[in-house]
Amino acid sequence: MKKLFVTVCIFLATIAYSQDDLLKSIDSTQVEDSYATATFKALQLVTLQSTKLPAKKEFYFVISHRFGSVKDGLDGFFGLDNATTKLGGIYGITDWLSVSLSRHTLNKMYEIGLKYRLMRQDDNFPLDIVGYSVWDINTFLDTDQYPGLEFKHRNIGIQQLLISRKVNKKLSLEVIPSFIHRNLYDPALENDNQFSFGGGGRYKITKRLSVNLEYMYNFDQPSFYENPLSVGLDIETGGHVFQLLFTNSQSMSESGYLTNAAGNWGKGDFFFGFNIYRVF
Repeated sequence: MKKLFVTVCIFLATIAYSQDDLLKSIDSTQVEDSYATATFKALQLVTLQSTKLPAKKEFYFVISHRFGSVKDGLDGFFGLDNATTKLGGIYGITDWLSVSLSRHTLNKMYEIGLKYRLMRQDDNFPLDIVGYSVWDINTFLDTDQYPGLEFKHRNIGIQQLLISRKVNKKLSLEVIPSFIHRNLYDPALENDNQFSFGGGGRYKITKRLSVNLEYMYNFDQPSFYENPLSVGLDIETGGHVFQLLFTNSQSMSESGYLTNAAGNWGKGDFFFGFNIYRVF
């Protein structure tokens, strides 16, 4: 009888321990799953950055094209004769920090970026908040055009705060305050310091398709340039996201896109392009 009592006690203790361990596992899963996921499927809305970051040790290879203006018609083969290209890589150092390096044919621009998560949307906080710091280097400038040109004059700094919310399974929205500083600028066309504010969103159409829209308003911008407005279509195909887009800014660098949009949508002056992200 004594042996039976001991056996029953051990059995009950084992069940209690197993239940407690299972509950801990469930609680842990609930905490992990409380974060909003898949707010954006691509690292960009269209050209602007989204709040998505690569996972730790993930590497993204980026290929982007912006063709010439479609307003040129057959003379420029609807922009296909005047393509600009961006090649780059993005690496997730941790789940909350990534570094990027890219080269743009327009203005022979090199771009270095840091993207870092500050807050994450969950049951207790309504927003994803991500910082994005960019350093652009314009190697197209030369001393014939700018006597006394130094390396510091080629540099442009951009600081952005990316603030998004996944509203529901289909709709995600984002706002983006931005600050741009140029060490060398033409006062007739641009400012040394430029503030921009805007954002965009993503609406999921099907499991693998979504429509994206973005717009940025530039404060105190010379009238020569327009505010950037872009629309895109995200297509998920296994290991990569393919983005087709139309935009009034041909530049793909942050500084050029935000402040040098020359196309006018109302006059049919806009550019076709695409982004391809391949993850490894």
